[in-house]
Amino acid sequence: MYSIRTIGLTIKFLIMTKKELVNAIAADAGLSIKDSGKALNAFVGALGKAMKKGQRIQLPGMGTFKVDKRSARVVRNPRTGAKLNVPAKKVVKFKAAPALNKGL
Repeated sequence: MYSIRTIGLTIKFLIMTKKELVNAIAADAGLSIKDSGKALNAFVGALGKAMKKGQRIQLPGMGTFKVDKRSARVVRNPRTGAKLNVPAKKVVKFKAAPALNKGL
């Protein structure tokens, strides 16, 4: 657990690491930690390959990943006020499923 102190207030938040996620998968699925790690790596690899192809991935109960195009735009540096051109690029967007939002 990490904490951030700001103006006398302490805000605590949790971060799940890859190791913790692999352990949770192993416990829930009854797999070894090594097999769970391989499964997670395979999932992340397949997700990345699909995203590079521009495919949309729908996981029922979790949400949808899709590739979207962000158009080129001009932004301003807040420190100097100089204008900068940001080129167009592709970004990955995630929309949570209603079932996932209910649990939050």
